[in-house]
Amino acid sequence: MSMNDPISDMLTRIRNATRAGHLTVEIPASTIKEEICKVLMKEGFIVDYKLDTEGTLPMITIRLNYTKDRRSVIQGIRRVSRPSVRRYAGYRDLKPVRSGFGIQVISTPKGIMTGREAKKHKLGGEIICEVW
Repeated sequence: MSMNDPISDMLTRIRNATRAGHLTVEIPASTIKEEICKVLMKEGFIVDYKLDTEGTLPMITIRLNYTKDRRSVIQGIRRVSRPSVRRYAGYRDLKPVRSGFGIQVISTPKGIMTGREAKKHKLGGEIICEVW
């Protein structure tokens, strides 16, 4: 069975793993997924990720971040732009997520970055997802 939206599959795996309380989650690897993991790690939503190229299918293992009382740092994660309906925004149209407590992950001509970084560099692009 072919997968129509691999990024949505990645976000769903992360959402399900945080709700189940898992420490790690494995997803099939791709360059864009690795870039999204870099942004999530830099913003503190995940602890670390590791690219495993051994075996038949390359995988990314993500270590999820939890507070001291075992609550997930990721309270919600939502796909904004889909393959059927793309959502683009200029840097002036980028709004804070959850009153500034969340981030937007945006694909810009300079690479994948947060909405705050895109606004600072005056770059627009495709809004991939929101994390809070």
